[in-house]
Amino acid sequence: MEIDLPDVLAEVTAQFARYEAALVSNDVAVLDELFRNDKRTLRYGIGENLYGYEAIMAFRAARSPVGLMRKTDKTLITTYGRDTAVASTLFYRDAWAGSKVGRQMQTWIRFAEGWRIVAAHVSIIDEPKT
Repeated sequence: MEIDLPDVLAEVTAQFARYEAALVSNDVAVLDELFRNDKRTLRYGIGENLYGYEAIMAFRAARSPVGLMRKTDKTLITTYGRDTAVASTLFYRDAWAGSKVGRQMQTWIRFAEGWRIVAAHVSIIDEPKT
């Protein structure tokens, strides 16, 4: 298996950037597009466990657009072959003032309709003292 094929890595990196831009601008249509429309798609959030595309869509539609801005750090995208990738990043919000760090991981799969997230996990921890 080939890891980090340059063209595949560029494709997933572009989709990850689209996701991030949609997230902070609350572009629900793009967020919905980038998650796989499947009952097996899941998203473990900070305060919710969402099973299936419909639950993820409902969460996005009901979420407040206030306070979504964030900065990311240590983003790592790794591709496996031509059709699988994992994206992980740390994120920070101004309101946390250095006390918290968010962590996000996504599993991306290439389907006929394009790259889609099939699993995501978001969590927040106290900023490590390192």
